[in-house]
Amino acid sequence: MTDTLWTRDEIESPCVKICVIHPESRLCTGCLRTIDEITQWSRMSVDARRQIMADLPARAPQLAQRRGGRAGRLNRP
Repeated sequence: MTDTLWTRDEIESPCVKICVIHPESRLCTGCLRTIDEITQWSRMSVDARRQIMADLPARAPQLAQRRGGRAGRLNRP
């Protein structure tokens, strides 16, 4: 038996419980959302959530670059 009382048609959160904000990109390293997107997620429309979910894969390369060590310091502007 399915409990339809708690069934929702909303898009699930992309949260993977790795909540660390990258200092330069300002994206969560776990779900790739911004702090504003994370805090407003429960109040967003389904369309707004859908748009963010569609944008998330394109954000991954922003976190793929190595930040630390000598190579990280040499590549800073």
